Amino acid sequence: MKEQRGIRHETREKYSDAITLYVETGLSIKQICEQTGVGFSAFSSYLSTHHRDLILKRHNLTEFKNVKLRGKKGQTTAAHYKYKDAIDACDSMEYIEYNISQIARIFNVDCSSLASQLRRHYPDIVPRREQERRRIGITVNLQYGARKWSKEEYATAIEMLQSSDKTIEEVAEACNVSYTGLREHILAYYPQITRNREEKRIRATGQKVRGLRNGNWTVCEPDRETLEKYEKAIDLYRTTSKDVKDIVRIVGVTLGGFRYHLRTWHPELMVLRRGFDEGMALEQTKRYKKSSAEKYANAIERLQNTDLPTAKVAAEFGLNPETFRMYLREHHPELVTARGMIRTSDGKVVSNRSAEKYAEALRIYVTTSESLKSIAKRLGLTYNSVGGFIRRNYPEAIEKHNSLLVSSEQMFAEGVEMLKSGNATIHAVMDECGYNEYFRTYIKSKYPELLHRKTERKQILRKQKTADKYAAAIECLKNGTDTMKDIAERFGLNIHSFRKYLYKYTPEIIKSRHNKP
Repeated sequence: MKEQRGIRHETREKYSDAITLYVETGLSIKQICEQTGVGFSAFSSYLSTHHRDLILKRHNLTEFKNVKLRGKKGQTTAAHYKYKDAIDACDSMEYIEYNISQIARIFNVDCSSLASQLRRHYPDIVPRREQERRRIGITVNLQYGARKWSKEEYATAIEMLQSSDKTIEEVAEACNVSYTGLREHILAYYPQITRNREEKRIRATGQKVRGLRNGNWTVCEPDRETLEKYEKAIDLYRTTSKDVKDIVRIVGVTLGGFRYHLRTWHPELMVLRRGFDEGMALEQTKRYKKSSAEKYANAIERLQNTDLPTAKVAAEFGLNPETFRMYLREHHPELVTARGMIRTSDGKVVSNRSAEKYAEALRIYVTTSESLKSIAKRLGLTYNSVGGFIRRNYPEAIEKHNSLLVSSEQMFAEGVEMLKSGNATIHAVMDECGYNEYFRTYIKSKYPELLHRKTERKQILRKQKTADKYAAAIECLKNGTDTMKDIAERFGLNIHSFRKYLYKYTPEIIKSRHNKP
């Protein structure tokens, strides 16, 4: 035999005995594999890839070198050419006077096999042929279809096949009927069962759920040897808090094998060990050791029932504070949130109180071009505090804000006009307009004459809104004898802000009250 290219020497030696049996005997591929100890699928692939000529020779198809060999299912190529003429005769008017058995004998093929080929692969020929025979008056007193006794014998099995996912072999064993007889009965008289089961198999392809059938219609479950091998390890995993490494060392199984067995066949135990309900998907749970959960259980309970700081609770139970905090953030984020810390969208942990306090300032800063100093001043916040909060936790907000800023000329137009038209200092203009130090830099580069001119510290007219806020209190202060603190409380004002306003804008009132006897 001519040596094939592309075959490794080891592969050729491995299948040499099987190839010899295939050439010299009439054994099936399965029987050859059983005798030589090679894999059925591997040898079949080796044959079709490297010894196609042997397959064609065995099936007497040497004159059809380009014929397509049989696929996963359907009529084999050998059967097609063997029964081709007989099947054509069954579908021809020339042989309409003969029945199927007579045609089989004419073409020297088996009667039952020809009928089976017609039922399986050409189901429309027989009904059409019988209809034509009745039309032209050719009738025989023969019963067609399933016999009554066969219907009764297979009735329970047919019902079980339609209502369950059992295989034909399992149903035949359960109903105590012949497996081959039931299979042929279904193929001949219940093709819809075959179609439905094929559709189920297609839908189940790739399905790997324990207890359910997969694409080849076998139940997805571990074999008995595997169950016995890991039985003790699974029991320890279920009933103790030992680490997986300790369990495999005690039982004497491999770590990788036990982990694979756990994840494949017992994911519910992993979910329970992680502290979740059994119905939770394993992918949605956090991975941690049961021993770690027991280690921190008392400390977590202490945190839930008290307002003590985390560091103090950790010290009380002899835990490392930072490690304890990391464990809480990873496995108990709701507790961290409840105790005043939340996790932002980018994973950073910030104070819940600070997040609420600066939420409005952050929103305005991100959506407008107003300076942060102006926003802080308007909302009554400390500029340095809100600025540090945004820089640490929301650096992307600074980029968004900068993208909204107009040009320096437009932004500082009002301040430049105030410097040109008035006698106010640059510091007073910055306070009034809410500018930062960039305004001073801008003036130095564009209008240095405005910066170095002689100016008087002339106050810029205060905002009307602030004046209206304190007007009633100032009037009461002028005409009454109540203390400044009482007046501030009466009008709901901040005493420190009120006093500062008076000293800055109405110092004469302060002096007059001090000069009173």
